[in-house]
Amino acid sequence: MSTSAPQGGDPPLENRLRSLILGNSDQETTQEDHMRVPRSDATTQHHPRQNEQAKSLAGASISSSDQVQGRPKAAKKRLNQAQRRQMNAQLPNAAPSHQSDWRAPQPQYHGFSRGVNVLSPEAFPPRGRQGSHPSLYSPDGYRQYTIEPEELANQSHMLDQVCHSVVTNAEIEHAELSEKETFRLRVQAICRSVITQYEVGHNENAAFPAESVQLQCFGSLSSGFATKTADMDLALLSSLSRLPPDVPDSPIPRLVEKALLESGFGARLLTRTRVPIIKLCEKPDEKLRLALLEERAKWEQGVTTDVHEAEDEALDEANAPDDTTGIHPSSTRESTSDGQRAGIDIPTAGEIGQTHEDKLASFRQGRSQSLATYYNNAKRLLRQLGGRDITQSNAAEFTEDEFRLLNIVTGAFIHGLYNEPLKLRIHSSRSFYGGIEAPRGVNYRSLAGVMKMVEGEQLIMLWETRTMTEGNPQREEMSQTVVNRWKTLQNTRMFGANPLAFTRDLHHAVDSLRDLPSIQLMQLKQDQHESATDYHARVVRIMHGLRGPNVPNPVIASKVIEYYILGIYNEQLRDEVRNFAVTTGVQSLKAIARKHKALQLAAEYEKALEKNLYAEKDAPLIWQYIALLRQEFVSVPIPGSEPFNYVVPVTQATIPLVQRMRQLPDPSRLAPNQPRDRYQDKLEFPKSGVGVQCDINFSAHLALQNTTLLRCYSYTDPRVRPLMLFVKYWARVRGINNAYRGTLSSYGYVLMMLHYLVNIAEPFVCPNLQHLAPPDPNLPPEALEGLTTCKGRNVRFWRDEDEIRRLALEGSLNSNTESLGGLLRGFFEYYAQSNMMSTIQTRGFDWGRDVISLRTPGGLLSKQEKGWTGAKTILQPQIGGPPDITAAAGPLMLPPPLPTPTTTTSTTPAEHPGPLSPSGTITAEQQQHQQQQHPPKPVETKEVRLRFLFAIEDPFETDHNVARTVTHNGIVSIRDEFRRAWRIIRAAGKKTTGGSSGGGQRQQQQQQQQQQQQQQVENLLEDVKLRTEQLEKKQFVDLLDEIHGPMVFP
Repeated sequence: MSTSAPQGGDPPLENRLRSLILGNSDQETTQEDHMRVPRSDATTQHHPRQNEQAKSLAGASISSSDQVQGRPKAAKKRLNQAQRRQMNAQLPNAAPSHQSDWRAPQPQYHGFSRGVNVLSPEAFPPRGRQGSHPSLYSPDGYRQYTIEPEELANQSHMLDQVCHSVVTNAEIEHAELSEKETFRLRVQAICRSVITQYEVGHNENAAFPAESVQLQCFGSLSSGFATKTADMDLALLSSLSRLPPDVPDSPIPRLVEKALLESGFGARLLTRTRVPIIKLCEKPDEKLRLALLEERAKWEQGVTTDVHEAEDEALDEANAPDDTTGIHPSSTRESTSDGQRAGIDIPTAGEIGQTHEDKLASFRQGRSQSLATYYNNAKRLLRQLGGRDITQSNAAEFTEDEFRLLNIVTGAFIHGLYNEPLKLRIHSSRSFYGGIEAPRGVNYRSLAGVMKMVEGEQLIMLWETRTMTEGNPQREEMSQTVVNRWKTLQNTRMFGANPLAFTRDLHHAVDSLRDLPSIQLMQLKQDQHESATDYHARVVRIMHGLRGPNVPNPVIASKVIEYYILGIYNEQLRDEVRNFAVTTGVQSLKAIARKHKALQLAAEYEKALEKNLYAEKDAPLIWQYIALLRQEFVSVPIPGSEPFNYVVPVTQATIPLVQRMRQLPDPSRLAPNQPRDRYQDKLEFPKSGVGVQCDINFSAHLALQNTTLLRCYSYTDPRVRPLMLFVKYWARVRGINNAYRGTLSSYGYVLMMLHYLVNIAEPFVCPNLQHLAPPDPNLPPEALEGLTTCKGRNVRFWRDEDEIRRLALEGSLNSNTESLGGLLRGFFEYYAQSNMMSTIQTRGFDWGRDVISLRTPGGLLSKQEKGWTGAKTILQPQIGGPPDITAAAGPLMLPPPLPTPTTTTSTTPAEHPGPLSPSGTITAEQQQHQQQQHPPKPVETKEVRLRFLFAIEDPFETDHNVARTVTHNGIVSIRDEFRRAWRIIRAAGKKTTGGSSGGGQRQQQQQQQQQQQQQQVENLLEDVKLRTEQLEKKQFVDLLDEIHGPMVFP
């Protein structure tokens, strides 16, 4: 790359870099107040060559309207999540102008400055928001965590060792790379063949060049951040095809899928993901191969079963930040059945042609449909009608028309309830119909609030028909107060124009009703896949709530046992447990539950044997054990135990059988006894044993640009690559790097680390390559595609890989000398807490407000200015929908639907009346003729859920949130893991020092304490999957011990 100064007086690149490094390394301790601009204004400048605007930003002042108004008094205790969300929504974006800035004045060189790399630090608000409600995150204010040099050294040393071990073992080997490259070339040859045949045979393009079809590698294997066994990401490009592969109507994805299946590979086209992909494996076993062929045959018949994007809303928990309410877990157990799932997520043919009035009139709850599923259907109907429910994030912009539509849908929701008495109770409540008699614009409702009305009335109906009261008069009085509070709430007629406060009141009231032990007992029912152990534990908690702990009450115990038996899910097991209770007269919940556990374990073994999930040699032993579990229980007089203590007897002859069962897998953890996993089915590829695996992407132009950007970042400093490998490995073993399961992709963690290295570490480790983009070459706009623009996006960055390597080897790109351990320590501290950091004068990441934006000076935007404040569901065209009957037949062509007596599978003149025009397009007469023969079919669409619980802006596709897949449970897990890692790192720096002279006994005690502390230290890289398996194994052994008891019978 030439270093000559470009036109316009810009300095040579090396001088710019040298200035940047000098500004980054020159640290002063003097602090002074600076006037700052609002963050939303500062972050509008993205190009490094806009120096004049940068200077004007640096000197800008804040108007009085930007000052923080009405700052609340600091709270005495930490606010809960709902309170923080409510307060966050009221905060202005601008930072106060009169506050101390921690940054010292820094020399400026051509617009570059310390830390930010492009613009002066005065041009951007500081990381610390001292004037913006410090009580939201720390009850005692922002007290910086201080650290001693020895403690810091110990922490860094520990991370250095762990990182070295991980990188040594996790780095992908050359042989594996060669194997993947060989497979890529084989697949590329197949893709070229099938696409060329299609273009020549179907589109009559005899001059189509096969070489124009390319299968390029992108992602971690190309960026340099790949670990062992990493899957390969491939981009299929065919720029000369009449319909490119990424066009919704293109048949190429299905053609490629068919060709790969015919070649013996395992291939499956996923069309409901954000970007359609083909999941491909080299050596599928026979069972998987047949299942994939069956799936393809279903598509040829017009049956679609790809629901990777289905049930997204079920993943958003009740306390997700974007929701004002949610579904209680106990009410969702029926919401995932196959029939209901199809109703929630995939529009039927009848729905496509229905008018809005038809949809509202036909909206009904099915007889066996759960309330949770019915509510999800109502939300879906609201979206189809162009509406949305009101939430905290969109309340300020909610319009009169939206309220009117919301009232219509909530009315249809109540009208469609299957339970007539429940429907009548809702209609008679003043809180529901008060808005009709009230003045216009006073009583609006939310769909979430109406759902809470229904849930609450259901619970009140149980209360009014209960067969027993609470355990004592005081509890009964307290429970009656809760019920009266609900009835008062339902009689509320005027609750204002904003229904959110009323919805919150309903939510809290329903939670209070649900917590009443007598109501819990009335609706007691074992879930379909709930273990007998968990069911028993739940009933014990209810019983303690009724009578109080350690307060015997035979009447309550008898009633609880009755409800326990009635609530058993399996009817046959229920009858057997009832028969046991009647014949023995036992009044011990433990004994009843023990019988239930033994019978359910036997049933689970039978299901597993039916599916051949145990080795053939173990099957006879398992059948013997099933017979043992079904034997009559024996009463055992164990000292200190409850009367009627019954167990399955173990004799000397059956001890080896029981010991063998302890070694075999728990049948309850095997597939037939587990709930359906929406992420895994018979088409799921195994982790290993099927050869090379890869994803073929049909819309990866920007992904290729992202890969080049990441590869250039990997060249800026030799520490970048090992840091990325470590963080990816850590996220994988801790179970938080699966976008399909509601957490974050590996790409997201790479961007998190880059944000830290570019914008947070001091001095910075990586310069911002997007800010160092060279001037555009003097070329026409169409020639800049792929260089400065791609698919209409700005993809400018410094991409001279050779020059970056050269300057990195010379040490000219940064002045940071921290070890790998030191950088990892700062990375985990930054994302684990939002207070001041211990070694860098900046605040930790604010998960609730911040958006990671690598292209932005300073690296952060706010969710508010991005408009990423509430979950949204959008409709996108779907690639690879049901087969089109107008598609031409032929070798490797799109397969037709099932033939009928009047349907032919060959291409007829009626389908293609005459040759194409010279330009390769269909003439107007041909198009009219085809429309007469085959009317246009509705466009296939898919629902895509956009979440902003965690926000990472893609470097080029700036309206795409890389973390959109993160659900509420996902972000909780991710943040918990960062806190856990930071807790372990902090503990690693603490060492117990020895005592002074003459303290032998004291020194010995301190050494013992140190040994105990070392034994209790958590493993930073403990495999969460292995840990879970160990806990499950222990639970299974404990279950067998409980069933058989401690005694051995003769």
